[in-house]
Amino acid sequence: MTDIDSLLMAYDEQMRGAPPHPPTGVTYEQDGPLLRVVGQFRGLVSAPRDIGARGAELDRLIARQRDHFAARGEAVEWKIRGHDQPADLTDRLLAAGFLPEEQETVLIGLAEEMSAPVTLPGGVAVRQVTADADMHRIAAMESAVWGQDWSWLGHDLIARVSAAPDEIAVMVAEADGEVVAAAWLVFRAGTEFAGLWGGSTLSAWRGRGIYRALVAARAELAVARGVRFLQVDASDDSAPILRRLGFRAVTTTTPYVWSPPQR
Repeated sequence: MTDIDSLLMAYDEQMRGAPPHPPTGVTYEQDGPLLRVVGQFRGLVSAPRDIGARGAELDRLIARQRDHFAARGEAVEWKIRGHDQPADLTDRLLAAGFLPEEQETVLIGLAEEMSAPVTLPGGVAVRQVTADADMHRIAAMESAVWGQDWSWLGHDLIARVSAAPDEIAVMVAEADGEVVAAAWLVFRAGTEFAGLWGGSTLSAWRGRGIYRALVAARAELAVARGVRFLQVDASDDSAPILRRLGFRAVTTTTPYVWSPPQR
């Protein structure tokens, strides 16, 4: 495989920013070096590896993003990678009221190496879904996994499939008609990459190869589309599994989130 530095360079060049086709109701706004995504369950700020701004100029840029979403009464996430510049960016985000969420590891693997079929446990089947009802079933499963209301995810997946059906493939693992795991593959037109997202499994079904099967199913779709690399923002639970499959860590990613004050 390509060395880590080359993988990271390809990631920075091809995977920053947002997909080309926003869902209905979502808009992209450019503010200097930043891309602002508006209209999702919370706002998103995407930046290049080096923002370019420093000192007071950077503080003003950060404040503009916070204030833009404050005026909308919405939270906003600024996605930071471990190698981003300037080095004091996170300190300045903290000073502006942004708080870090859980750090994840950015992993990259070769799609063709991940596509070998996996034997599923008896009674479990993996299939691609497009129906609105299935997206709501996925959201209910995610709510059970995380102990939070993830109903927003059903609406988000529906909107993304509607806006650009060729850019996302949503997969479920089912047993006796119940969604026990789900994941999706996001293609990035004009790049060598596709992103693996989701991958949550109900606790009673973990450790049985379902997560690995969902990786393989999505990798097979990626290979069929000529995708070279698969990229994952992996939790501490998922990263060891993916490393064993051959994924390589290139950096970390941490969401810094500003939320409006509770009334």
